[in-house]
Amino acid sequence: MSTETVSGVTSRPLAQDFEQIFREHYQLVYRTACRVTGSPEDAEDVLQTIFLRLLRREVPPDLQKNPKAYLYRAAVNLSLDTVRMRKRHLLSGDAERFRAPESAAGANSDEDIYERLREAITELNPGAAEILILRYVHNYSDADIAKLLGTSRGTIAVSLFRSRGRLKKLIRASLGEES
Repeated sequence: MSTETVSGVTSRPLAQDFEQIFREHYQLVYRTACRVTGSPEDAEDVLQTIFLRLLRREVPPDLQKNPKAYLYRAAVNLSLDTVRMRKRHLLSGDAERFRAPESAAGANSDEDIYERLREAITELNPGAAEILILRYVHNYSDADIAKLLGTSRGTIAVSLFRSRGRLKKLIRASLGEES
């Protein structure tokens, strides 16, 4: 990736490089954000925010090394922040703006289950959430995730095992069940 340099300091990516990065990775960022937030509108906001930040700031070294991993991680983190912010607004009395319509199927509808899962994922640390999303949303193998994140397959497997257990506990707690 070509960058402008001012007295040896890496600056913003050149326009053609930025456009290439956007074209190659915008779908991954959008799909990831949409799956995490559950909202196409929030996913568009996440996509725009990530690329606007890149335009305004210096090029992070991680973006130069592995743009896909960097942008994926940014999408997960910003999406989790968006879901947490929505949750805070619900708790602070701005519930009408974010409330989904009640389903005729009741509390165990697919929509309700996905919402509980999204909320539980926000309770995990971002690294664990990132690995879960890569595995179960994007269907990456443990080996592919390890390669993308620069770690071992065993580390990924252990993280997935622990994260699934934590998710079960969080979802049971949200349903009022004992663990």
